[in-house]
Amino acid sequence: MAPIARSPLASFFLRLGRQVWVRAAVFTVVGIVVVLAARFVGPLLPFSFSFGLADDAVGSLLQIIATAMLTVSTFSVTAMVTAFSSATTTATPRSTQLLIADPTSQNAVSTFVGAFAFSLVGIVALETGYYQGQGRTILFVATLVIIVIVIVTLLRWISHLSTFGRMADVIDRVEKAATESLEVYAERPTLGARAAVEIPARARAVYAADVGYVTHVDVAGLGRIAERFSVDIHVRATPGRIADARVPLAKVVGKLDDDVIAGIRRAFRIEHHRTYEQDPRFGVIALTEIGSRALSPSTNDPGTAIEVVAALQRVFARALRTEADDDVAHEHVFVPAPRLADLVDDAFRPLARDGAGLVEVQVRLQKCLAALAASAPRNARVFRDAAREALQRSRRELPRGDRRMLEGSARSAWRDVAAGSVDDRRS
Repeated sequence: MAPIARSPLASFFLRLGRQVWVRAAVFTVVGIVVVLAARFVGPLLPFSFSFGLADDAVGSLLQIIATAMLTVSTFSVTAMVTAFSSATTTATPRSTQLLIADPTSQNAVSTFVGAFAFSLVGIVALETGYYQGQGRTILFVATLVIIVIVIVTLLRWISHLSTFGRMADVIDRVEKAATESLEVYAERPTLGARAAVEIPARARAVYAADVGYVTHVDVAGLGRIAERFSVDIHVRATPGRIADARVPLAKVVGKLDDDVIAGIRRAFRIEHHRTYEQDPRFGVIALTEIGSRALSPSTNDPGTAIEVVAALQRVFARALRTEADDDVAHEHVFVPAPRLADLVDDAFRPLARDGAGLVEVQVRLQKCLAALAASAPRNARVFRDAAREALQRSRRELPRGDRRMLEGSARSAWRDVAAGSVDDRRS
Protein backbone atom coordinates (compact mmCIF):
# COMPACT_ATOMS: atom_id res chain seq x y z
CA MET A 1 0.00 0.00 0.00
CA ALA A 2 1.37 3.37 -0.93
CA PRO A 3 1.79 5.93 1.79
CA ILE A 4 -0.84 8.63 2.00
CA ALA A 5 0.13 12.10 0.79
CA ARG A 6 1.12 14.07 3.88
CA SER A 7 -0.38 17.34 5.05
CA PRO A 8 1.87 20.44 5.08
CA LEU A 9 2.20 20.30 8.90
CA ALA A 10 3.12 16.61 8.90
CA SER A 11 5.53 17.22 6.04
CA PHE A 12 7.13 20.09 7.95
CA PHE A 13 7.75 18.03 11.09
CA LEU A 14 8.98 15.10 9.02
CA ARG A 15 11.52 17.28 7.24
CA LEU A 16 12.48 18.93 10.53
CA GLY A 17 13.07 15.54 12.13
CA ARG A 18 15.48 14.61 9.34
CA GLN A 19 17.81 17.48 10.22
CA VAL A 20 20.93 16.41 12.10
CA TRP A 21 20.96 19.42 14.39
CA VAL A 22 17.39 18.83 15.58
CA ARG A 23 18.07 15.34 16.86
CA ALA A 24 21.41 16.41 18.34
CA ALA A 25 19.72 19.31 20.13
CA VAL A 26 17.05 17.00 21.58
CA PHE A 27 19.64 14.53 22.87
CA THR A 28 21.68 17.37 24.35
CA VAL A 29 18.67 18.78 26.20
CA VAL A 30 17.79 15.31 27.51
CA GLY A 31 21.34 14.81 28.77
CA ILE A 32 21.35 18.16 30.60
CA VAL A 33 17.91 17.51 32.12
CA VAL A 34 19.05 14.10 33.45
CA VAL A 35 22.10 15.68 35.11
CA LEU A 36 20.13 18.46 36.75
CA ALA A 37 17.26 16.18 37.78
CA ALA A 38 19.57 13.85 39.72
CA ARG A 39 19.57 16.31 42.63
CA PHE A 40 15.79 16.15 43.00
CA VAL A 41 15.25 12.44 42.33
CA GLY A 42 17.00 11.33 45.51
CA PRO A 43 14.66 13.02 48.02
CA LEU A 44 11.63 11.70 46.15
CA LEU A 45 12.63 8.05 46.55
CA PRO A 46 10.79 6.25 49.40
CA PHE A 47 13.96 4.38 50.36
CA SER A 48 17.61 5.11 50.96
CA PHE A 49 19.70 4.49 47.87
CA SER A 50 23.40 4.92 48.39
CA PHE A 51 26.65 3.00 48.46
CA GLY A 52 30.26 3.84 49.07
CA LEU A 53 31.95 5.84 46.36
CA ALA A 54 35.61 6.74 46.25
CA ASP A 55 36.45 10.40 46.40
CA ASP A 56 35.70 12.06 43.10
CA ALA A 57 34.73 8.71 41.50
CA VAL A 58 31.82 10.26 39.63
CA GLY A 59 33.89 13.23 38.59
CA SER A 60 36.63 10.98 37.17
CA LEU A 61 34.11 9.01 35.13
CA LEU A 62 32.57 12.18 33.79
CA GLN A 63 36.00 13.52 32.84
CA ILE A 64 36.71 10.33 30.85
CA ILE A 65 33.32 10.48 29.11
CA ALA A 66 33.74 14.15 28.23
CA THR A 67 37.16 13.58 26.66
CA ALA A 68 36.11 10.43 24.80
CA MET A 69 32.82 11.83 23.50
CA LEU A 70 34.46 14.94 22.12
CA THR A 71 36.84 12.74 20.13
CA VAL A 72 34.16 10.27 19.01
CA SER A 73 31.79 13.06 17.99
CA THR A 74 34.49 14.63 15.83
CA PHE A 75 35.27 11.25 14.26
CA SER A 76 31.59 10.56 13.56
CA VAL A 77 30.99 13.90 11.90
CA THR A 78 34.12 13.38 9.78
CA ALA A 79 32.89 9.93 8.74
CA MET A 80 29.50 11.34 7.75
CA VAL A 81 31.04 14.16 5.71
CA THR A 82 33.33 11.65 3.99
CA ALA A 83 30.32 9.47 3.09
CA PHE A 84 28.47 12.50 1.72
CA SER A 85 31.47 13.50 -0.39
CA SER A 86 31.94 9.95 -1.68
CA ALA A 87 28.28 9.68 -2.71
CA THR A 88 28.49 13.05 -4.46
CA THR A 89 31.54 12.12 -6.52
CA THR A 90 30.85 8.44 -7.27
CA ALA A 91 27.03 8.29 -7.39
CA THR A 92 25.04 11.51 -7.68
CA PRO A 93 24.82 14.72 -5.62
CA ARG A 94 21.05 14.18 -5.49
CA SER A 95 21.59 11.27 -3.09
CA THR A 96 23.20 13.40 -0.39
CA GLN A 97 19.92 14.52 1.14
CA LEU A 98 18.99 10.87 1.71
CA LEU A 99 22.29 10.17 3.46
CA ILE A 100 21.91 13.26 5.64
CA ALA A 101 18.50 11.97 6.77
CA ASP A 102 19.90 8.54 7.74
CA PRO A 103 18.52 7.85 11.26
CA THR A 104 21.34 5.55 12.39
CA SER A 105 24.09 8.11 11.76
CA GLN A 106 21.99 10.89 13.24
CA ASN A 107 21.30 8.85 16.38
CA ALA A 108 25.00 8.04 16.75
CA VAL A 109 26.18 11.63 16.51
CA SER A 110 23.31 12.86 18.68
CA THR A 111 24.05 10.27 21.37
CA PHE A 112 27.72 11.22 21.49
CA VAL A 113 26.93 14.94 21.66
CA GLY A 114 24.28 14.33 24.32
CA ALA A 115 26.71 12.25 26.40
CA PHE A 116 29.33 15.00 26.07
CA ALA A 117 26.83 17.62 27.30
CA PHE A 118 25.77 15.28 30.14
CA SER A 119 29.34 14.82 31.35
CA LEU A 120 30.26 18.49 30.97
CA VAL A 121 27.27 19.76 32.94
CA GLY A 122 27.77 17.00 35.50
CA ILE A 123 31.37 18.09 36.11
CA VAL A 124 30.30 21.70 36.59
CA ALA A 125 27.51 20.65 38.96
CA LEU A 126 29.88 18.53 41.06
CA GLU A 127 32.46 21.30 41.33
CA THR A 128 29.86 23.80 42.49
CA GLY A 129 28.39 21.50 45.18
CA TYR A 130 25.06 21.22 43.40
CA TYR A 131 24.28 17.68 44.66
CA GLN A 132 23.22 16.79 48.20
CA GLY A 133 22.43 13.49 49.94
CA GLN A 134 21.64 10.80 47.37
CA GLY A 135 22.18 13.16 44.46
CA ARG A 136 25.76 11.98 43.81
CA THR A 137 24.64 8.34 43.90
CA ILE A 138 21.82 9.02 41.43
CA LEU A 139 24.29 10.82 39.16
CA PHE A 140 26.66 7.84 39.37
CA VAL A 141 23.89 5.43 38.31
CA ALA A 142 22.87 7.75 35.48
CA THR A 143 26.51 7.86 34.37
CA LEU A 144 26.64 4.06 34.21
CA VAL A 145 23.47 4.05 32.09
CA ILE A 146 24.99 6.64 29.76
CA ILE A 147 28.13 4.51 29.40
CA VAL A 148 26.04 1.48 28.38
CA ILE A 149 24.06 3.55 25.86
CA VAL A 150 27.25 5.00 24.38
CA ILE A 151 28.88 1.57 24.01
CA VAL A 152 25.82 0.06 22.29
CA THR A 153 25.51 3.08 19.99
CA LEU A 154 29.21 2.98 19.15
CA LEU A 155 29.03 -0.71 18.21
CA ARG A 156 26.00 -0.09 15.98
CA TRP A 157 27.68 2.93 14.42
CA ILE A 158 30.86 0.96 13.62
CA SER A 159 28.75 -1.77 11.99
CA HIS A 160 26.77 0.83 10.04
CA LEU A 161 29.93 2.49 8.71
CA SER A 162 30.81 -0.69 6.80
CA THR A 163 28.00 0.04 4.32
CA PHE A 164 27.09 3.70 4.87
CA GLY A 165 27.63 5.77 1.73
CA ARG A 166 28.83 2.85 -0.40
CA MET A 167 27.46 2.51 -3.93
CA ALA A 168 25.04 -0.30 -3.09
CA ASP A 169 23.77 1.65 -0.07
CA VAL A 170 23.20 4.79 -2.14
CA ILE A 171 21.34 2.85 -4.84
CA ASP A 172 19.12 1.20 -2.23
CA ARG A 173 18.28 4.53 -0.61
CA VAL A 174 17.43 6.26 -3.87
CA GLU A 175 15.41 3.23 -4.99
CA LYS A 176 13.38 3.33 -1.77
CA ALA A 177 12.70 7.06 -2.11
CA ALA A 178 11.71 6.68 -5.76
CA THR A 179 9.43 3.74 -4.97
CA GLU A 180 7.60 5.58 -2.19
CA SER A 181 7.00 8.63 -4.35
CA LEU A 182 5.85 6.63 -7.37
CA GLU A 183 3.51 4.48 -5.27
CA VAL A 184 1.80 7.61 -3.95
CA TYR A 185 1.07 8.75 -7.50
CA ALA A 186 0.17 5.25 -8.67
CA GLU A 187 -2.46 5.05 -5.93
CA ARG A 188 -3.67 8.64 -6.27
CA PRO A 189 -2.42 10.06 -9.59
CA THR A 190 -4.00 13.46 -8.96
CA LEU A 191 -3.45 13.50 -5.16
CA GLY A 192 -7.18 13.41 -4.49
CA ALA A 193 -8.11 16.14 -6.94
CA ARG A 194 -9.87 15.82 -10.28
CA ALA A 195 -7.92 14.92 -13.38
CA ALA A 196 -6.71 17.84 -15.46
CA VAL A 197 -9.00 19.11 -18.19
CA GLU A 198 -8.68 21.80 -20.82
CA ILE A 199 -8.36 25.10 -19.00
CA PRO A 200 -10.96 27.70 -20.02
CA ALA A 201 -9.62 30.75 -21.81
CA ARG A 202 -11.05 33.05 -19.15
CA ALA A 203 -8.88 31.47 -16.41
CA ARG A 204 -6.39 33.82 -14.77
CA ALA A 205 -2.89 32.78 -13.77
CA VAL A 206 -1.35 32.94 -10.28
CA TYR A 207 2.44 33.15 -10.30
CA ALA A 208 4.90 32.38 -7.52
CA ALA A 209 6.45 35.25 -5.62
CA ASP A 210 9.91 33.71 -6.13
CA VAL A 211 11.44 31.50 -8.79
CA GLY A 212 12.13 27.95 -7.65
CA TYR A 213 11.16 24.30 -7.75
CA VAL A 214 7.78 23.23 -6.44
CA THR A 215 8.49 20.55 -3.82
CA HIS A 216 5.04 20.19 -2.23
CA VAL A 217 1.47 21.03 -3.16
CA ASP A 218 -1.20 21.18 -0.45
CA VAL A 219 -4.12 19.90 -2.53
CA ALA A 220 -6.41 19.85 0.51
CA GLY A 221 -5.61 23.51 1.15
CA LEU A 222 -6.38 24.36 -2.45
CA GLY A 223 -9.68 22.51 -2.08
CA ARG A 224 -10.63 24.64 0.94
CA ILE A 225 -9.78 27.82 -0.95
CA ALA A 226 -11.83 26.70 -3.95
CA GLU A 227 -14.88 25.97 -1.80
CA ARG A 228 -14.57 29.13 0.28
CA PHE A 229 -14.29 31.49 -2.69
CA SER A 230 -16.33 29.42 -5.19
CA VAL A 231 -13.55 29.09 -7.76
CA ASP A 232 -12.00 26.28 -9.78
CA ILE A 233 -8.22 25.88 -9.43
CA HIS A 234 -6.21 24.26 -12.21
CA VAL A 235 -2.73 23.34 -10.92
CA ARG A 236 0.01 23.99 -13.46
CA ALA A 237 3.22 23.72 -11.43
CA THR A 238 3.20 20.16 -10.10
CA PRO A 239 6.00 18.94 -7.76
CA GLY A 240 9.28 18.85 -9.63
CA ARG A 241 8.48 21.71 -12.01
CA ILE A 242 10.07 25.10 -11.71
CA ALA A 243 7.68 27.98 -11.12
CA ASP A 244 8.69 31.12 -12.97
CA ALA A 245 7.29 33.77 -15.28
CA ARG A 246 6.56 31.10 -17.89
CA VAL A 247 4.94 28.46 -15.66
CA PRO A 248 2.30 29.76 -13.20
CA LEU A 249 1.45 27.93 -10.00
CA ALA A 250 -2.17 27.58 -11.05
CA LYS A 251 -4.92 29.08 -13.14
CA VAL A 252 -8.17 30.14 -11.51
CA VAL A 253 -11.64 30.18 -12.99
CA GLY A 254 -13.77 32.62 -11.01
CA LYS A 255 -13.18 35.74 -9.00
CA LEU A 256 -9.48 36.21 -8.35
CA ASP A 257 -8.69 38.59 -5.50
CA ASP A 258 -5.74 39.07 -3.15
CA ASP A 259 -7.03 36.51 -0.63
CA VAL A 260 -7.26 33.79 -3.29
CA ILE A 261 -3.79 34.60 -4.63
CA ALA A 262 -2.26 34.54 -1.14
CA GLY A 263 -3.99 31.26 -0.29
CA ILE A 264 -2.82 29.58 -3.49
CA ARG A 265 0.75 30.72 -2.95
CA ARG A 266 0.71 29.32 0.59
CA ALA A 267 -0.37 25.95 -0.78
CA PHE A 268 2.81 25.63 -2.85
CA ARG A 269 6.19 25.09 -1.23
CA ILE A 270 8.92 26.67 -3.39
CA GLU A 271 12.57 25.71 -2.82
CA HIS A 272 15.89 26.01 -4.62
CA HIS A 273 16.33 22.26 -5.00
CA ARG A 274 14.05 19.34 -5.79
CA THR A 275 13.17 16.79 -3.11
CA TYR A 276 11.96 13.19 -3.21
CA GLU A 277 8.88 13.59 -1.01
CA GLN A 278 6.22 14.47 -3.59
CA ASP A 279 8.21 14.47 -6.84
CA PRO A 280 7.63 11.22 -8.77
CA ARG A 281 10.27 11.91 -11.43
CA PHE A 282 13.12 12.99 -9.17
CA GLY A 283 13.80 9.51 -7.77
CA VAL A 284 14.09 7.82 -11.16
CA ILE A 285 16.22 10.71 -12.45
CA ALA A 286 18.61 10.30 -9.51
CA LEU A 287 18.85 6.54 -10.11
CA THR A 288 19.55 7.11 -13.78
CA GLU A 289 22.24 9.66 -12.96
CA ILE A 290 24.06 6.99 -10.94
CA GLY A 291 23.98 4.65 -13.92
CA SER A 292 25.03 7.35 -16.38
CA ARG A 293 28.00 8.34 -14.23
CA ALA A 294 29.04 4.70 -14.02
CA LEU A 295 28.97 4.52 -17.83
CA SER A 296 31.19 7.57 -18.30
CA PRO A 297 34.63 6.83 -19.87
CA SER A 298 36.39 7.99 -16.69
CA THR A 299 34.49 5.50 -14.52
CA ASN A 300 33.73 2.64 -16.94
CA ASP A 301 31.65 0.59 -14.51
CA PRO A 302 28.92 -1.21 -16.47
CA GLY A 303 28.17 -3.43 -13.47
CA THR A 304 26.80 -0.48 -11.53
CA ALA A 305 24.69 0.55 -14.52
CA ILE A 306 23.22 -2.96 -14.65
CA GLU A 307 22.39 -2.71 -10.93
CA VAL A 308 20.65 0.61 -11.59
CA VAL A 309 18.57 -0.98 -14.39
CA ALA A 310 17.53 -3.71 -11.95
CA ALA A 311 16.62 -1.09 -9.34
CA LEU A 312 14.54 0.83 -11.89
CA GLN A 313 12.75 -2.38 -12.81
CA ARG A 314 11.80 -2.95 -9.15
CA VAL A 315 10.62 0.66 -8.81
CA PHE A 316 8.34 0.52 -11.85
CA ALA A 317 7.13 -3.02 -11.07
CA ARG A 318 5.91 -2.01 -7.62
CA ALA A 319 4.27 1.15 -8.94
CA LEU A 320 2.52 -0.74 -11.73
CA ARG A 321 1.13 -3.26 -9.21
CA THR A 322 -0.39 -0.51 -7.04
CA GLU A 323 -4.18 -0.24 -7.24
CA ALA A 324 -5.38 3.21 -8.27
CA ASP A 325 -7.85 5.02 -6.03
CA ASP A 326 -10.22 7.03 -8.23
CA ASP A 327 -12.06 8.77 -5.38
CA VAL A 328 -12.09 12.56 -5.75
CA ALA A 329 -11.83 14.46 -2.47
CA HIS A 330 -11.49 17.94 -3.94
CA GLU A 331 -14.03 18.57 -6.67
CA HIS A 332 -12.86 22.05 -7.63
CA VAL A 333 -9.14 21.34 -7.91
CA PHE A 334 -7.63 19.90 -11.10
CA VAL A 335 -4.17 18.31 -11.07
CA PRO A 336 -2.41 16.75 -14.09
CA ALA A 337 -1.27 13.19 -13.43
CA PRO A 338 2.32 12.17 -14.23
CA ARG A 339 2.65 10.49 -17.62
CA LEU A 340 4.17 7.03 -17.64
CA ALA A 341 5.91 7.84 -20.92
CA ASP A 342 7.74 10.75 -19.27
CA LEU A 343 8.81 8.59 -16.32
CA VAL A 344 10.07 5.82 -18.62
CA ASP A 345 11.90 8.38 -20.73
CA ASP A 346 13.55 9.90 -17.63
CA ALA A 347 14.59 6.48 -16.41
CA PHE A 348 15.86 4.64 -19.48
CA ARG A 349 16.76 7.14 -22.21
CA PRO A 350 20.03 8.33 -20.57
CA LEU A 351 21.10 4.74 -19.93
CA ALA A 352 20.28 3.77 -23.51
CA ARG A 353 22.29 6.76 -24.74
CA ASP A 354 25.35 6.43 -22.49
CA GLY A 355 25.46 2.64 -22.64
CA ALA A 356 24.75 2.30 -26.36
CA GLY A 357 28.21 0.86 -26.97
CA LEU A 358 28.06 -1.75 -24.17
CA VAL A 359 26.22 -4.89 -25.17
CA GLU A 360 25.89 -6.23 -21.61
CA VAL A 361 24.07 -3.07 -20.50
CA GLN A 362 21.79 -3.09 -23.54
CA VAL A 363 20.88 -6.76 -23.10
CA ARG A 364 19.87 -6.09 -19.50
CA LEU A 365 17.93 -3.02 -20.57
CA GLN A 366 15.95 -4.95 -23.19
CA LYS A 367 15.11 -7.70 -20.69
CA CYS A 368 14.05 -5.11 -18.11
CA LEU A 369 11.72 -3.28 -20.51
CA ALA A 370 10.27 -6.55 -21.79
CA ALA A 371 9.58 -7.71 -18.23
CA LEU A 372 7.84 -4.44 -17.38
CA ALA A 373 5.75 -4.68 -20.55
CA ALA A 374 4.75 -8.22 -19.59
CA SER A 375 3.74 -7.11 -16.09
CA ALA A 376 1.60 -4.22 -17.41
CA PRO A 377 0.03 -5.22 -20.77
CA ARG A 378 -2.05 -2.03 -20.92
CA ASN A 379 1.13 0.04 -20.89
CA ALA A 380 3.25 -2.34 -22.95
CA ARG A 381 3.51 0.11 -25.83
CA VAL A 382 5.39 2.66 -23.69
CA PHE A 383 8.05 0.13 -22.74
CA ARG A 384 8.19 -1.30 -26.27
CA ASP A 385 8.85 2.17 -27.72
CA ALA A 386 11.65 2.75 -25.21
CA ALA A 387 13.18 -0.63 -26.08
CA ARG A 388 12.97 0.08 -29.81
CA GLU A 389 14.69 3.44 -29.41
CA ALA A 390 17.45 1.90 -27.26
CA LEU A 391 18.00 -0.84 -29.85
CA GLN A 392 18.29 1.67 -32.67
CA ARG A 393 20.93 3.63 -30.75
CA SER A 394 22.95 0.49 -30.10
CA ARG A 395 22.87 -0.62 -33.73
CA ARG A 396 24.84 2.50 -34.62
CA GLU A 397 27.40 1.99 -31.85
CA LEU A 398 28.00 -1.75 -31.49
CA PRO A 399 30.27 -3.88 -33.68
CA ARG A 400 28.57 -6.50 -35.84
CA GLY A 401 29.06 -9.43 -33.47
CA ASP A 402 27.72 -7.61 -30.42
CA ARG A 403 24.87 -6.21 -32.49
CA ARG A 404 23.77 -9.67 -33.52
CA MET A 405 23.92 -10.88 -29.94
CA LEU A 406 21.84 -7.94 -28.73
CA GLU A 407 19.25 -8.39 -31.45
CA GLY A 408 18.94 -12.07 -30.63
CA SER A 409 18.49 -11.33 -26.91
CA ALA A 410 15.92 -8.62 -27.67
CA ARG A 411 13.92 -10.92 -29.97
CA SER A 412 13.93 -13.64 -27.34
CA ALA A 413 12.82 -11.28 -24.55
CA TRP A 414 10.00 -9.70 -26.53
CA ARG A 415 8.92 -13.04 -28.00
CA ASP A 416 8.31 -14.22 -24.43
CA VAL A 417 6.21 -11.10 -23.83
CA ALA A 418 4.12 -11.78 -26.92
CA ALA A 419 3.66 -15.41 -25.91
CA GLY A 420 2.56 -14.38 -22.45
CA SER A 421 0.01 -11.98 -23.90
CA VAL A 422 -1.46 -14.75 -26.09
CA ASP A 423 -1.70 -17.09 -23.11
CA ASP A 424 -3.48 -14.39 -21.08
CA ARG A 425 -6.03 -13.87 -23.84
CA ARG A 426 -6.67 -17.61 -24.16
CA SER A 427 -7.21 -17.99 -20.44
